[in-house]
Amino acid sequence: MAKANANAIVAQSGGPTCVINSSVCGVIQEAAKTKKIGRVLAAHDGILGVLKEEIFDASAEKASVIEALKRTPAAAMGSCRYKLKSLDQAQSDFDRVLDVFKAHEIRYFFYAGGNDSMDTADKVNKLAAQRGYELVCIGIPKTIDNDLAYTDHCPGFGSVAKYVATCAMEAGRDNEALSTFDTCSIVEVMGRNAGWIAAASGLATREPQDAPHLIYMPEAAFTFEQLVRDVKEVYREFRRVFIIVGEGLKDEKGNYITEETAGFGNDAFGHAQLGGVAEMLKNVIEKNAGVKARWNKLGTQQRSSMHFASLTDINEAYMCGKHAVKAAMSGVNGKMITLVRDKGAKYKCTTGFAELKDVANGEKKVPKEFINEKGNHITEACRRYVGPLIKGEAPITVGKDGLPVYVRLAKKWVEKKLPRYL
Repeated sequence: MAKANANAIVAQSGGPTCVINSSVCGVIQEAAKTKKIGRVLAAHDGILGVLKEEIFDASAEKASVIEALKRTPAAAMGSCRYKLKSLDQAQSDFDRVLDVFKAHEIRYFFYAGGNDSMDTADKVNKLAAQRGYELVCIGIPKTIDNDLAYTDHCPGFGSVAKYVATCAMEAGRDNEALSTFDTCSIVEVMGRNAGWIAAASGLATREPQDAPHLIYMPEAAFTFEQLVRDVKEVYREFRRVFIIVGEGLKDEKGNYITEETAGFGNDAFGHAQLGGVAEMLKNVIEKNAGVKARWNKLGTQQRSSMHFASLTDINEAYMCGKHAVKAAMSGVNGKMITLVRDKGAKYKCTTGFAELKDVANGEKKVPKEFINEKGNHITEACRRYVGPLIKGEAPITVGKDGLPVYVRLAKKWVEKKLPRYL
């Protein structure tokens, strides 16, 4: 454990979610209760803020603003897609991180993010140990993709699941009303390697005629021949078709069906930038199934739609931030907070721990038992898993103009002490 009155730093990384600010709220509020932490500092734009020494004093923010983070989407502290490479490849970056921590007497590092963020936290923690610098690193899970290993689910997923299922219900009614004109509707959702978001849309299918009729996920090998058969079968029964498809759809060989045609290159983490799968399916359906189709693509609104976020998700994200501080105070280091689901009939969730290095190298896919035999929809087991995560609505503050009120941090900048970097 770090010495008393040392400072902590918290940062956010990767694509924001509706509830990542709730985790930060948990960190700041819990840290204020302990005498072991001096100030809680915040890195502007994730690990980039550390490297650039762009740091502000989160402890100086108004208590009401910190509390309102639970009801504010995106990453209030700023996020980034900057991955620290290996120690051999990016020694100067790691040296800089420790130099900044030393300059500002930072002994606690709380990093909210996904696999790559946990990898960064793990590498920083190991280097600190090698250099004899007393530092506690705790990871806080975050991703709408729900693909972090060693945790039952991820903060951020419950809200996007609720949003996407609702979109399917509402757009499905539009498809039903105009089935003589827009006979087939295709909606593309996020999910590069894991189909959790696409799978969650299946909650909207309460009855067979409800949208979505077909769901395609990266975990189930996809063929255009099957697509055409599925569309024709659904059309014969309902005279309309509504499809949800994950952006990372793969063929029988495990290749992205759009990777060569998308032409978007790679992102900052080296992952293939995908897109265009819905449009591709539209063209195949019209040509080979003889059904008029239209497509839509849900973008960043999936991860930022606080107006219908899951209260369960918000509360669990807060719990993760709070327990990250509690863990650090009790001597835990090099771990990520996990969510642990009780096995009882009634949903209940507590927290646990996973090694940062294990989370960094793991990936959780939609299991086979969650996908039906045809590979084009979900099972009851999947419904039981996702269902509890979308319960409750966010207590949104609404302004006089009828729109939500979201806060913005004042960001009292901390004076820089080191030469410029980057």
